[in-house]
Amino acid sequence: MKKMQDTKERICAFYASDYHFEMMSLPYINKKMENKEDIIILTENNLEETIQTFLSKTNLKEEKKKQILQLNWKNDNQEKFEKIKERISQEKEVTVFVKGKENYIQKVNENIDQLNLKKSQVKIIDCYALDEIGENMDEVMEGYDKILKTTGEKEILK
Repeated sequence: MKKMQDTKERICAFYASDYHFEMMSLPYINKKMENKEDIIILTENNLEETIQTFLSKTNLKEEKKKQILQLNWKNDNQEKFEKIKERISQEKEVTVFVKGKENYIQKVNENIDQLNLKKSQVKIIDCYALDEIGENMDEVMEGYDKILKTTGEKEILK
């Protein structure tokens, strides 16, 4: 797998279902939100319904649930690309989750490349569907510095 844009960090993650993605990413997202960091979720499919169901089963405070839902879990990528551009023009750092099949992730990363990012501004977390990647997980991980797990970011030993 080729290394894509030269962003702050290259992180990958793997998920079995939408609920698994949400469960795995929520502690990380929560931590970023507590630090007042910007988070954008680019997703191949609409996650609005599954995130609402997932959050209804957590013991988070209602205020925190509302904040998480405000992240926009829909698959309206054009609006989200505009938000990324805005954050870049304001010289703010942003963490971008890119969730979907390998082809989708590649196209989104190509579009992000065209934004002429400064290396320190964007952290991209590419989230791959396990049912598509299958036994090629090691090959996919070769293009990344870290992997995101429920416990946080872990260096990939090469």
